[in-house]
Amino acid sequence: ANFTNMELYGKRFGDLLEIAFALRQCYENIEMPDYSMAVLDKIDSYHFPKDFAGVYYERAWTVHRNRFFTSDKYSFLKNSVEENEKLAFKYCYDGYKNIQQNRAMMDMWYGPYQSQEDILTIDHYLALLHSYNQQYDSSEIYYKKLEDGHRILWSNYAEMQNEIGNFDKALEYHRKPQYTREHALIESYYYVPTLLIARAETKDAISQTQKVIDRNGSTPGFGWYNIALARSYLYDGQLDSCAFYLEKATNFKELHIGTTLTQSQYDFTINLLKVQMLDKKMSEVKFFNKGWWYSFKDLWKMISLKVEKMITEYVVVNELANNPERSRIIYDLFCAESTVSFDETLYLLKDFSLPYFKAKYAGYINTDKRKKIKRYFQLFNAKFKMEDGDNEASAKDCGMLTQNIISQKSDNKTDYIVDSTNEKLFLARLYETYAKATADDDDKMLFNIYRNKYFAEYPQLLPFSGVPVQMKLKVEGENDATITGVVNELKQCNVEWIDQPASKVTTATITFVKKGSTYQAMINVKDAAGNPVVTDEQMLFKKADNIGKEIALRLFGIGGERGVRN
Repeated sequence: ANFTNMELYGKRFGDLLEIAFALRQCYENIEMPDYSMAVLDKIDSYHFPKDFAGVYYERAWTVHRNRFFTSDKYSFLKNSVEENEKLAFKYCYDGYKNIQQNRAMMDMWYGPYQSQEDILTIDHYLALLHSYNQQYDSSEIYYKKLEDGHRILWSNYAEMQNEIGNFDKALEYHRKPQYTREHALIESYYYVPTLLIARAETKDAISQTQKVIDRNGSTPGFGWYNIALARSYLYDGQLDSCAFYLEKATNFKELHIGTTLTQSQYDFTINLLKVQMLDKKMSEVKFFNKGWWYSFKDLWKMISLKVEKMITEYVVVNELANNPERSRIIYDLFCAESTVSFDETLYLLKDFSLPYFKAKYAGYINTDKRKKIKRYFQLFNAKFKMEDGDNEASAKDCGMLTQNIISQKSDNKTDYIVDSTNEKLFLARLYETYAKATADDDDKMLFNIYRNKYFAEYPQLLPFSGVPVQMKLKVEGENDATITGVVNELKQCNVEWIDQPASKVTTATITFVKKGSTYQAMINVKDAAGNPVVTDEQMLFKKADNIGKEIALRLFGIGGERGVRN
């Protein structure tokens, strides 16, 4: 009879845990964390000596995930992000305490290793909490324990590595086999494209993200993956495709399952990318037509884009102002909980209070302990000075930063060496700022050097930057009225076309071939150092309309449709 009762109690205990887990997951998935916490409180009221339900670490996770709310919203929270983070730490340490208090009895019941998995699970949450609170040495210790215990989630460790500037390791760990939950966001699928964009590998970012979307369909994560795809098209210069996928993300009702990423971050990221896309569309009008202000069509388009951009900017500014952790996930740069890149933050802040952000980022240079991130704060400071009209000070900062990058290579101070593979976007923005800050110099020497370096690092950005590149154009093959129209339209674009360059410049060769009614343009471009930038890029068309503009974008490595233009 006693054995039968024990078996019955065991079954009921199992049923209780199953029901509690399922109920709590339902509450989590529909954003009702107060009810989820109530379930944990109910389980805790039984005072089970072994925490089968994960009461302590699930409380820590729930508090951390909702850290930006206060007790007015959810009664289990404190009234600031800092207080909520302290509470999350406390729940983890309470979990350790519970394990130690009951270890002897539990070892007798379940064996001497029964507590190892429980401890590792708490270690997982402590690794995340220490990383968010910028205690990277402590976070590294916990990740090492998790790796030794075969419990590490590589995507989490990858984002911690990204936060301290180990971008090569971040990409490596994101690409490792990941633990995945069915019908939940896989964070690596969202973050890897951003790392590829930083490497100027925009087409790989597009291809890989498109495969993820095709494979997973309209399940949770679909919206985030469409944001990642839109960002990839944005940095590749394919603005219509960027707009298309941002619209898909906007219209998708995302469920943020198994992640600390939130709906407010989702909306903010879409709107920030949209503002940047609209700004680039305005720059594209200027690029296609150097005399755009004489064209009623272009003027009307510029006005329409400007109005749409202003409306969207208003939304973004309010979202930022109402974000209680904006300093941590926006200003600090590379925060593992952030959903925007450093470049998007730079774009966002340059139009705000420049004196405030110049002072703020000067402070970061002196106080932030991440040696590999310090140069990003220096870049921000130089950029803000240039935007504020102080070109001389900006150029001086860019010169010092550029010199530091070069000199440290010879000194083997690896923390200060720019990773030329993984930090192409950083180098491009540095060279862009340097070129703009020296554009009015009389001799133009630095301007010419750094606009060429800018093109060599990240040519897809140039058409939207307002920095015209010098280029020698060579046209070969077919030469009829249609080709003449295409070439004339091409030469209206904002490029400094050079017939007989005095020094080395970017060179473009376009070979036209006509087959029946279809023309083929074969495009090859080399930068000023003679390195190939575009190799055998092909375009097919039948009429000259807008083909010159399309070819102009292709000269900068920007992708596009492969079919025949009619």
